[in-house]
Amino acid sequence: MADLSGELIDSRYELLRQIATGGMATIYEGLDTRLDRKVAVKIMHSHLANDEEFVNRFIREAKAAAALTHPNIVAVQDQGWNQSGVPAVFLVMELIEGHTLRDYLFERGKLSQEETLRYLIPVLSALAAAHKVGIVHRDIKPENILISSSGFVKIADFGLATGDLIGRTLTTESSVILGSVSYLPPEQVQRGVTDSRSDVYSVGIVAYELLTGEKPFEGQTPIEIAYKHVNEKVPTPSMVVKGINPLVDALVARATSLNPDDRPRDAGQFLDEMRDVLAVLDPKRTQMSLELDLPAMPVRDKSRKGSRVSTGKTPPISGTVLTMPAAKESVRAKKKRASARVQRNRWVALLIVIALCAGGWYLLVGPGVRIVVPSVAGMSVAEANQALEPLGLKSVVGEEVFSEDIPKGKIISSKPGGGGKVKAAGTVSFTLSKGPERYLVPDVHGITPDAATALIMKSPLKIGNVTTSFSSDVPDGIVISTTPAVGTSVTRDSTIDILVSKGIELVVMSSYVGKSGEQALNELTDAGFDVTSDFAFSDTIATGAVISQTPDVATAGKGTKVVLVVSKGSESVFIPNIYSLTQSKATSALQDLDLKVMVKKIGKAKIKSVTNISPKVGTKVKRGSTVTITVG
Repeated sequence: MADLSGELIDSRYELLRQIATGGMATIYEGLDTRLDRKVAVKIMHSHLANDEEFVNRFIREAKAAAALTHPNIVAVQDQGWNQSGVPAVFLVMELIEGHTLRDYLFERGKLSQEETLRYLIPVLSALAAAHKVGIVHRDIKPENILISSSGFVKIADFGLATGDLIGRTLTTESSVILGSVSYLPPEQVQRGVTDSRSDVYSVGIVAYELLTGEKPFEGQTPIEIAYKHVNEKVPTPSMVVKGINPLVDALVARATSLNPDDRPRDAGQFLDEMRDVLAVLDPKRTQMSLELDLPAMPVRDKSRKGSRVSTGKTPPISGTVLTMPAAKESVRAKKKRASARVQRNRWVALLIVIALCAGGWYLLVGPGVRIVVPSVAGMSVAEANQALEPLGLKSVVGEEVFSEDIPKGKIISSKPGGGGKVKAAGTVSFTLSKGPERYLVPDVHGITPDAATALIMKSPLKIGNVTTSFSSDVPDGIVISTTPAVGTSVTRDSTIDILVSKGIELVVMSSYVGKSGEQALNELTDAGFDVTSDFAFSDTIATGAVISQTPDVATAGKGTKVVLVVSKGSESVFIPNIYSLTQSKATSALQDLDLKVMVKKIGKAKIKSVTNISPKVGTKVKRGSTVTITVG
């Protein structure tokens, strides 16, 4: 990226000189022309400014850092997109004049135990504030720890941060693991998962490097180093540098545990533990001044001074006169008493130091040590015991309760909880999940509402609305159904509605005898009856009209079966006059009356017509009778 020194960004920030360049951006010393103050301006590389994902990540950095207000965090002051001049996505931060912890470590080689802890305590204080609001830094390393010219420690570059305030981000981008591989925790390498304990791990690695002057793992490639972070324990600093206190070794070992559950749960807890260790290492500076030696000031010879005053005209003092040797003996006595006080104070100081060390040993590594309980929520009892046994802890199942989130047989919580402490060889109590609390709706069909209510309330369920409805199948006063239906799995205190039968619904049934059979069929069906139609001859009822209706009542229940007998007309017909008609027309006329036709042919005429009919015209015969016609 071209050097933008001299450019004016956002009509406000003048870029004075380039300070540093990183993978995403270049940092400039700038001048806020509006407030006339020095600032640091971070400019995203131009080839990334068109990548929406990188721009969003750059903006997340601003939001993450701006969400935090802490004296040990570099303050973010502004962010935006330069619209005039050189296109640039920028971030404005306070300018820290000084150097990085990496620079200081390079100059010193390694630090003492006390100095290491004093540099890391403000780092942990800043991270504790971030963890409290759900932000994880994820890129803690000496390069991101700044030391101002006045000695003030600040954390920079929350560009890899993640949390509830800024949304979830990924740990890999274009197949390249973000952050410095030498400080990555195992869970970030393996699963891309990070939380506050990941920052604790990185601080532990930094502590190791400050104490020893070297990183715990080296390799030819980043993958080789990452593999070691996943599969090897970080060595204790005392293996490299003799004389390191076991408490410091334990502090680093706990912070860099391969299992996140074995680390302090967040920077706040690690900060407390580090302060406790520093209090043991350097009680003079962290608790009280134990050096009580006072300087042996010259003791003035008052007798000599008095003699100068008394020489001359002062009359001699009667009685015993103090000679010079006696005066010298008095001075020696005073010096002896002062020396005794100093010696006594030194012994007091030594005893206090011994007591503090003994107390520290007792509480941190001795019989009084309190073991940090790993988080076992979501595990089976067997899995949890595997986590507890290496710590010398026992377990007991305290109670089993329902849970909507934790599967049956898994641990909901423990007492103490994850991150809490218990005495060595202590017992951790588990609360197990019985799974979701569910109950089946009982079968209450065919019983009375009271009986149904009693049966339903045997489970922790509630009775809802009891409604009624007509039913052709279920007798009056008997339960028809429930909502939800029988056998449905429901939660505790679910409401069950009951539907009760009012019996068959009675409706008015009109008589349709003598009326149109088609009309009767339609209207009775609409009224809710089950209607069928039969057909019969009638000499009195016209064709298509209803001869009879069964049942023939004033009212009946819906769904009642009704049979209509519809007239086909009279069973007898009269022989029509078909003389002189052709054979075909005569036959058709007779068949329309449901009569059978027999034809006799006489003569040789081409067009033959009916010349005779038997029975005679006008004779009354039954339908289906045979009529003989003669044509010729």
